[in-house]
This record gives sequence, C-alpha cells and structure tokens, in this order.
Amino acid sequence: MNFVFFSPHFPANGADFCDRLKKAGARVLGIGDAPYDALDAKLKAALSEYYRVADMEDYDPVFRAMGHFIHKWGRIDRFESLNEHWLELEANIRTDFNIYGTKLDFVKNLKRKSRMRAFFRKSGVDTIAQRKCSDRAGAMTFIRRVGYPVVVKPDSGSGASNTFKISNAKELDQFFRDKPEDVTFVMEQFIEGLVVTYDGLVNRDGEVVLAASHRYDQSVMEVVNKDRHMSYTCFPRINPAVEEAGRKILKAFDVRERFFHIELFETKDDRVIALEVNMRPPGAWMTDAINYTFDIDVYAAWADMVVRDAAGGPYEGKYFTAYASRKRRLHYLHSHEDVLAAHRDKIVHHQAIEEVFSRAMGNYAYQMRSKDEAALREAVAYIHAEKA
Repeated sequence: MNFVFFSPHFPANGADFCDRLKKAGARVLGIGDAPYDALDAKLKAALSEYYRVADMEDYDPVFRAMGHFIHKWGRIDRFESLNEHWLELEANIRTDFNIYGTKLDFVKNLKRKSRMRAFFRKSGVDTIAQRKCSDRAGAMTFIRRVGYPVVVKPDSGSGASNTFKISNAKELDQFFRDKPEDVTFVMEQFIEGLVVTYDGLVNRDGEVVLAASHRYDQSVMEVVNKDRHMSYTCFPRINPAVEEAGRKILKAFDVRERFFHIELFETKDDRVIALEVNMRPPGAWMTDAINYTFDIDVYAAWADMVVRDAAGGPYEGKYFTAYASRKRRLHYLHSHEDVLAAHRDKIVHHQAIEEVFSRAMGNYAYQMRSKDEAALREAVAYIHAEKA
C-alpha cells in the first residue's frame, strides 16, 4: 500500500501514525511545509519520501507532489491527514486521483453542522433544534420558538472557537455587531448537560472494531471563552445509551475505514442528544487516553485496520483515564512538584501544551489512570484547586 500522509509533522502524534503504518507494511510518503531536518527522528524513519511544499493551503503544489509520487512509486492507495482542518483538501485529492475514501461530493456533510442534522434525523437519534443564523430577524424567529439561552457557532469547523452562549436581546445585538462577515453561523437551542463522546475505529465494511467514550467535566465553550482549565475522563465501559446512539449515527453516515469522534449531550434526565460528528481521531490526548484505558496501541490498531483490514480486539477497558489541564494565568494552590509528589502513582504523562491548542487544552496537562474512579476525581480536584 502506498499511503500519502499529509501534514505528518503536525500535530505531533502524526509521527506515531506514520510509524505504525510502516510497521503494518505500508510505504509512507509525506507532504508538509516543515523542513525535512526539523522532522522528528521517528517520523523520518517511517517516511520513504518527504515532499516539502511552501504553503499547504495552496492546492497546486500538493497536486504536483501527488504527481511526483505516482511517477516514482506508482498508484497511491490512501491520502489522509487525520486532521479536521484538511478534510476538504483530502477529499479534493481523492476525487482528482480516484483514491479510496471520502470524496468531494460528501465531505460537506462532515464539515457543516447544518448538514449533519439530516443524518442525525436519519439515525433516529435526538438532535438539537438549529437554524442558520444570517440575520437578526431569523434569529428572533428561532428564539421565539426555543427561548433563551441559545448557542451560536460556525457552521464549519471543530472545537469551541467563535462559539457563544446568548442569554438576552442585548447579547444577541452584540453578536450581530461583532460577528465576522465571512463566517456562516448556526444557532442552536441551549442544552443543559455535559458533552460525552463516542470514539473509535470503523472498518471498510462499516463495522465498529474499537469503541471508547469520554465525558467532559466542563463546557468546552466556557473553557475557551473564559480561559479556564478543563478535565475529562475516559471510561472502561460505555454507557449503553451512548453506544446505541453512536452506532446509529455511524450507520447513517456510512463512512468506512476511519477514526470517528462523535459528540453528544448527556442531560441530567439521562437523555442522549446528538451534537456533532467528526471523522478523525479525538483531540486533547484522547487517543492516548484510549491507549491507557484499554492497555492497547490505538495507532497500531488503526494502521493494521487500514493496511491489512485487520479486525483487532476484542478490546476490554481496564482503567479510568483522566486528563486535567492548567492555565498559566491562574494561581493554583498546589505546585507542579506537589502534584507529582501527591499523585505520582496515577500520573502516566504530563507536559506543556503546544500554544496553538492551549486555549481549549490548557498550557500544561496531566494524564492519569486508575481502577479507582474516585481516586482520579480527587487528583483532578487537587490539580485544579486555586488559591483564594
């Protein structure tokens, strides 16, 4: 298999994906904008060739890179970045070179929240009331139906950037004064609940070969807008209602041989409501949280599925894994050294976060695992405790 990995150097776990692809038997070819000498040693060892382009947003040089690879190595079997930002470029390349995977005619269904709703309805899973938010009159029509508060967010894109809770007419007016003209927004009914995920791998036959679930302790929108720390937990067992909803959504989208990251709301009255779907690995160290929870190598599981059509598993959850971040601007009760001393037995990884991800993920983060969920909750509380 000739596998072209786009942007293998960023995010950093691209090196792990490329390494496992090579070990699974693929020839891995990379396209990126970083100098070759700046690449991670593991990534260099995994790549048979690296083609540098000056601007990864410029389609023509990427197209030429593909022509070079085909001339030198023969037919290209896969083109992936595993990154939400490049979904459209990936689909364009696959369409132009007839490569297996999502093509241009379908990719907008994976990028636009307004398009996702049709698939949620098809799946039979409850979804949030929503409408495109182009003018104040239309917004007021929607608000009269669902009431305040509402949430506005970009129709295309992931994460909580440019996502706001609007609680009254004054805040609505402020939004329309300040909103960027070149961004299409959708407005959604506000749901009181926490985001829970359904994450994993679906093979080329549309079968789920690995599934996991995480739950955030805070609203990511509030974390970003208020510049706060955040935490989540990966569970050894999935809530059956979350599992059922996730599988129904995957069946409706009928996407094959991919990671999936489905976000749902879990309400206080135990409803599960579809929020959005991302056909990529989950972010915020969640791939590693899956590894720690199941005691597996999810990078290898993905590569074996892609290259060998391997089923893998069965994967059995063994631990709870928690993530807890800190923000540089906040004043914490316990020092980094205190955290390590108090919870060294549970901490499996800790490091500074790349600045580009820090608004949501924090400036520094700890990853911990234990068979005792209560002990993890105590550790998270200890890390997040602030001075009066």
